[in-house]
Amino acid sequence: MATETSEPFQIPETSVGLVETQTATLFAPPHPLKTEGGSKLGPIQVAYETYGTLSPARDNVIFICHALTGDAHAAGYHENSNRKKPGWWEDFIGPGKGVDTDQYFVVCANVLGGCMGTTGPGAINPETGERYSLEFPVVAINDIVRVHHELLRTLGIDRVLAVVGGSLGGMQALEWAASYPNDVGAVIAIASAANVSAQSIAFNTVGRRAILADPQFQEGRFYGDQGPRYGLALARMLAHITYLSEASIEMKFGRRLQDTEKLTYNLLKETEFQIESYLHYQGRRFVERFDANSYLYLTKAMDYFNITESYGSLSDAWKDSTARFLIASYDTDWLFTTSQSKEIVTALNQTARHVSYIEFQSPYGHDSFLIECEQLAAAVRPFLAQTYSSFKLPEKNQKTN
Repeated sequence: MATETSEPFQIPETSVGLVETQTATLFAPPHPLKTEGGSKLGPIQVAYETYGTLSPARDNVIFICHALTGDAHAAGYHENSNRKKPGWWEDFIGPGKGVDTDQYFVVCANVLGGCMGTTGPGAINPETGERYSLEFPVVAINDIVRVHHELLRTLGIDRVLAVVGGSLGGMQALEWAASYPNDVGAVIAIASAANVSAQSIAFNTVGRRAILADPQFQEGRFYGDQGPRYGLALARMLAHITYLSEASIEMKFGRRLQDTEKLTYNLLKETEFQIESYLHYQGRRFVERFDANSYLYLTKAMDYFNITESYGSLSDAWKDSTARFLIASYDTDWLFTTSQSKEIVTALNQTARHVSYIEFQSPYGHDSFLIECEQLAAAVRPFLAQTYSSFKLPEKNQKTN
């Protein structure tokens, strides 16, 4: 009989260690955020984390943009009762890693409309004293970026060395360079696109419909109740399929059965194949940590994102940008394809922007940027080093601590 041991967890030396989420309040009256959709919103609370040390010249700042359901906890560990929770990009951010916190000061913040500490539909509307729910204004990627830009400004940071993000985070990084062409030294957009495809909109639409059709949705005012847990779980299960590749599903699950050695011929058995069990598990976990209203708002922001429509053309979007660009895609990513990344690269070349492009080979599909951090670090580390060596902070922006 095996004997269980309970060795105390030791935080790896390669980690930034224990970290805490901080908050800032922005856009307080009488200066609310005017959203792309024409609404006014404020005050806005923003949750963020920082790692590393800000240089005296404030020229070593890297802003990390998280993906659809991520949060500000990108690296290090949170003290969480008797266990410690690592950041979602723990393998990529830290001492000596792809984003080296021995050299760079890293900031990551939750997105507007989310549910992890930054103002979103689950927050209290100060005008009514009740949660916004569906009265929260529809937000765009541009609104998210403007809030984060304002966050850095309040931290005394006028210009960033780089903005880095994957998937929805990559969209934010691309928008940063278009909205603030002189404030960004480099953009690293991974497994992302200048707009989502009709296929992606279709998946998001079905996910939102699953939430809206859940009897527990209650027109978005489900707080304090169980809420549309079945609809949200279904939306997550559907989305999770798009994060994988055919090869990765076959490799991990194949047609193997779960808790049975033969087919049951029972339509009501919830999990017969291992892949079914895995998807149900992902759905249950997601319901425990994410707000259904935020899922509606953020997937809609993703669907609305279209650099070409916003700026006239992809080339026009970045024609004034002084940033260096690193665009990366994965050969098995069918959610954000290599052709979409190449479209960005072509536009940047047409306006003689500095751009590097790499297509990684990975069996893991869209989620590769979260899984295979070593090969990503091998490309990002020298790119950031070259950017930093050429990054000259304008004299007017220099400050001292």
